[in-house]
Amino acid sequence: MSIQTVIFLLLGIVILVLIIINAFLLWYFYKTNKKIDALLEKGKIKDFKDIILNQKEKNSDLEEQIKNAFLKIKNLEDISEKTIQKIGIVRFNPFNEMGGNQSFVVALLDDRNNGFLISSLFVKEGSRVYAKAIKNGKSDHTLLEEETEAISRAISSKK
Repeated sequence: MSIQTVIFLLLGIVILVLIIINAFLLWYFYKTNKKIDALLEKGKIKDFKDIILNQKEKNSDLEEQIKNAFLKIKNLEDISEKTIQKIGIVRFNPFNEMGGNQSFVVALLDDRNNGFLISSLFVKEGSRVYAKAIKNGKSDHTLLEEETEAISRAISSKK
């Protein structure tokens, strides 16, 4: 046997192996393609374009929801600046002859130190209740020492 015959024989074997591999790959592709077609017909797998478009719609919806959530948060922040956030309470005895600190002052302020205070004075004849407006931590009315202290406590209560 000559070298040429051996080379032709080896080439023939290589070509035969390549034909077998090619036939196997074609058979495997055909089998896989049939399975994919069956899944597509049953609606288990959607077209890639449909998947992308569906995801894009979901993202748009999520972006809108996030935008709405941020608007609501901003609205709540604006509202919270105007709500009572600071409280200062002082109990006191306006007259030394009466027992106990039964009189009190409550200062209720928002984030900008605006609000009101309620003073309750307990005397022998009964109880008196007063309310005074507070703007920027101050009042247009004359304040008792205890009322000033209640405002100071309210202002320093939130840091």
